[in-house]
Amino acid sequence: MTPPSGSRRSDGFLVEARDAVLSFGQTPALRGADLSVAEGEIVAIMGPSGSGKSTLLHCLAGILTPDSGEILFAGRRVDTLRETERSALRRDSFGFVFQFGQLVPELTAEENVALPLLLGRARRASALAEARAWFPRLGLEGMERRRSGELSGGQSQRVAIARAMVARPQVLFADEPTGSLDSLTGENVMDLLVAAAREHGTTVVIVTHEPRVAAYADREVVVRDGKATSLSAERRAS
Repeated sequence: MTPPSGSRRSDGFLVEARDAVLSFGQTPALRGADLSVAEGEIVAIMGPSGSGKSTLLHCLAGILTPDSGEILFAGRRVDTLRETERSALRRDSFGFVFQFGQLVPELTAEENVALPLLLGRARRASALAEARAWFPRLGLEGMERRRSGELSGGQSQRVAIARAMVARPQVLFADEPTGSLDSLTGENVMDLLVAAAREHGTTVVIVTHEPRVAAYADREVVVRDGKATSLSAERRAS
C-alpha cells in the first residue's frame, strides 16, 4: 500500500491510532490509545518510561500490530495489512530515525544514506548521487566515505536524518533521536531535522522525554498508562 504523494483523509489526518490496545504477554502497553496527526504536522509524544509512547510510535509506523483498535495511514488501515505490505509501506512512505542512528557499519556514510533508494531498486549511481546531495545540507561535507565508527554521535545522527529523508517520505518517525547526544549537539540535530521536514512538507512524529526536543513540535501528546492526551497550544504556553 503506497498512497500517492500528498494523499490524506478528508478530515485532514494523515496518521491515526483509534482505540489501540496492545499487550506484551500479561503486560499492557497500550490501553485504548487515540492519536491523530495532520499532514505536515510535527507532533512530539512524551511520557515517563514504560508509558507506552514508543509502542504507540511503532504501531503508527506499522512495526507492531495492535491487539485491537485501528491504525490508519492516509485513511487506509495499516494494522490489517500483511507483513510484506507493511514492509513496503515502511520502505516507500515512511522514514525512521532512532536513538543511536542504527547505521550499517559495513557501509560508508553515503551508502547508508542511499540505502532506502537502493532497496527501492534505484540504480546505484543515481542513488549515491541523490545521497551525496544531502551532505552539504547537513554540514557533512567530506564525510561521504567514512564509516559509522569514524563518525561522532552527532554526525551519525545527521547521516541517519539524511537516510530517513532521502526518499522523501510522507511521514518521519523519530524515536528519542537526541537521546544519546549532549544538549548542544541534540539541538543542532533537531534544527536540521525540523528544517528538512518543513522544506519537504514531511509529517513528523517524535518520541522524546526531553522538553527541549518537544518544544520543536507543533503539538505535544502525553502518553500515560497506555493512553494519549494531546496538549493544546494554550497549555503548552502556560
